Amino acid sequence: MTVEIEDTLALTTVAKRHRRGAETGPDTGPRGSRRRGRRRVGVRGGAVLIASAVCAVTVLLPGAPALPRLVAGLYLLFGAPLQLWRPLAARIVPTGSGPTLVSAGLVVLGDMLLALLVNTVLPLAGVDRPLTTANLTAVTVLGIGVLWWFCRRHAAPGGGAARTGPIRLWHLARATPGLGVVTGAGLGTVLCGIAGAVRLNNGYGGTVSVVASVLGGLLLLLLAVRRRRYHVSALETGLYLAALALLFLASLRGWFITGHDVQTEYLFYRMALGGEYWDVSTYRHAYNACLSITLLPVSIRQLTGVYDIYIFKAIIPALFALTPVMLFRSVRNAAPRSVALLAAVFFVAFPTFLTDMVFLGRQAIAFLLLGSAMVVLTDSRGPRAARRMLFVVLLVGVVLAHYSTGYVVIGTLALALVYDKTWRLLSRRGRERSRRQRRENAMLSFTQWWMVLIPAVAALVWAGPVTHTGGQLHTTVAQTVSDLVSPEDQAGSSDTGYSLFGGEQLSPQQRLEEYVRQATTESGPDRADLLLTPAELDGIDWQAVSSANMPLTPLGRVLDLAGVPVPALNAAVRGAAAYFFQLMTVLGIWVVLRARRSAFRAVRDQTTLAWAALSAVALFTVVPQLSVDYGVLRAFQQGLFFFAPFLAAGTLWVLRWAGRRKEVIGAVLTFCLLLNLVGVMPKLLGGYPAQIQLSNGGDYYDIYYTRAGEVRAALWLDAWKRARKDRAPVQMDSFSYTRLKPYMASDASGVGTPVWLDEDAYLLLGSTPTGTGRVSIFYRGDRITYEFPRELVERKKDLVYNNGGSVVLR
Repeated sequence: MTVEIEDTLALTTVAKRHRRGAETGPDTGPRGSRRRGRRRVGVRGGAVLIASAVCAVTVLLPGAPALPRLVAGLYLLFGAPLQLWRPLAARIVPTGSGPTLVSAGLVVLGDMLLALLVNTVLPLAGVDRPLTTANLTAVTVLGIGVLWWFCRRHAAPGGGAARTGPIRLWHLARATPGLGVVTGAGLGTVLCGIAGAVRLNNGYGGTVSVVASVLGGLLLLLLAVRRRRYHVSALETGLYLAALALLFLASLRGWFITGHDVQTEYLFYRMALGGEYWDVSTYRHAYNACLSITLLPVSIRQLTGVYDIYIFKAIIPALFALTPVMLFRSVRNAAPRSVALLAAVFFVAFPTFLTDMVFLGRQAIAFLLLGSAMVVLTDSRGPRAARRMLFVVLLVGVVLAHYSTGYVVIGTLALALVYDKTWRLLSRRGRERSRRQRRENAMLSFTQWWMVLIPAVAALVWAGPVTHTGGQLHTTVAQTVSDLVSPEDQAGSSDTGYSLFGGEQLSPQQRLEEYVRQATTESGPDRADLLLTPAELDGIDWQAVSSANMPLTPLGRVLDLAGVPVPALNAAVRGAAAYFFQLMTVLGIWVVLRARRSAFRAVRDQTTLAWAALSAVALFTVVPQLSVDYGVLRAFQQGLFFFAPFLAAGTLWVLRWAGRRKEVIGAVLTFCLLLNLVGVMPKLLGGYPAQIQLSNGGDYYDIYYTRAGEVRAALWLDAWKRARKDRAPVQMDSFSYTRLKPYMASDASGVGTPVWLDEDAYLLLGSTPTGTGRVSIFYRGDRITYEFPRELVERKKDLVYNNGGSVVLR
């Protein structure tokens, strides 16, 4: 019979060391322990300072080799601060890997704030370009020194939490059950994922990517099956490496920036890097106010010298891969391993994790900080007052990293407070309860009203007086009120069709016709300067085009001959997965609260936050504007931070008939679910749209994958206009504009339909419009593809450039 290894091994070691010092050492008692802890932190901190100085010299040395500079820059930004934050975090979140995970969030937040400090203070001293390598390196080293001084004064007694070093890590790997096996398998999976993405980028097939997806799922299955025998460090390591491999399959696609929001994020980063100064007033956009995609990438680029697209393709995904580990630790603080591991696997398996989050750098960093905050919230072994303060600090970091994530978290916390007060009111029984009992009951909740107020004020101040980028919030609120007053006027995103709460649905053809009518009405006053006349517009046959399915594979044809419609099967499995997540969450909350036997007993905060997060998802479903601006699936992914343990508990409760094998059966079912949601099952059967992480095709590939021919066309057009001193604007479809704008200095704009084509403007048609004759638009939270009337446009414009993949018309 196996015995579960304690997660508090580090705490036990510190306690034993403290007792041994009290019995034999000359410095007995708490003061002696504190002095020994300060000496140990001082010695190890001194080593960190020396290493930081060497790394600073390496970064600033002209002509330093790329690899040593990369390692040195990463150590200055992440390694050294992490070593110094850990003993401080251990005083607040002492359980398991909590100090390390919370320190990771504090390190990222510290890097953003240091860059903001440099960017704010140095211009006051007359420095026009504050974000240079020298300035950022100097301030980073200064910050490490201040942190070391603070650590010496406030480190945990004994200094055990700060004990690091390659020798200790080597012995830990040998003495930790499962760590070696999991690390080897995980690194192999990550390398396979990288190789799969590279092969696809070079035009080869997706077999290696499929193998990497299967290996990632098998690694998670191994963790679930061996969870009792493996040390919790092995489980967390496996979670991280499996998540990283799956993220790399998508993030490393393409030799240019690939993805939806990340292409615009990259543009704002380039604006800050170009002048080595972040000035939000130059372009007041909500994206430009996110420090996670402006100042943080600039710091990474200046200190490491890494090719900047790989900040978004590799470094930010590597940081985001910590979030499943943080979710595991936050659940493990209050629930068994089976629940915590299953909750983390569900977080990875949810489709948005791979298809959206990997292309949302600002939200990836915000989720990292939110995950750190959840670890703080659930670690009840730490002092409550300090945990509350640290929780608020991390939430303010979420606000600085991503506006929408901050708004949703603040709303969830506020709603949880309302539920908590209502719960207490309904649970009172007469007036016999004493004042002391009421006071003790009030202390049961971790979340207090001021913990919601401070981040809310920070969000309003940051979006208002500081950056003046609150226009998106104002628009969303105004449109939301309009939707509530006149709910029949608008339909939300088609993602609401996956929700239990429903939502009005329109077909792609209906959405396209609505968009064309709106564009035609708005362009009426400018029609004289536009390319197409009203009569020509009326003659266009606007036809929405559905996504093309992959052809059936041999296995898919066998199923089809057996009477199993493969396209319907793929769609049914996807739909069933969506309902499974929702039903098991609701069931899990009921089971934990009411059933006699459940996987764990939730504390009050977990329950109220879960209800609040689920209510937020319902609100995003029924209010069209919220589903358009944020998305139901993204809201559900964020909600998993709060209700994932209930989702896991509901799943295990349904499988209770299997007895001791329920965890294994649950792991196998989750493995099958993961293979479907990451695209392996559709890839093996066909009959479903191709996914970008496994194929060189599909909708995401058509509209988000930047080709070399498009970049050459954009660069040629820029050079052509400069040589001729031509000030004519450049137009292209909206998605081509998003892909190519970072490579163009010309005045360019994206247009959704030919309705807005200017008569005198250049028209750049990228690879997708040129190769397929189709153009996509994004309207009311949905992507719509239609047949572009290219023949009509070419009759009215002349061809000036053609490289076989992209064309330019004038």
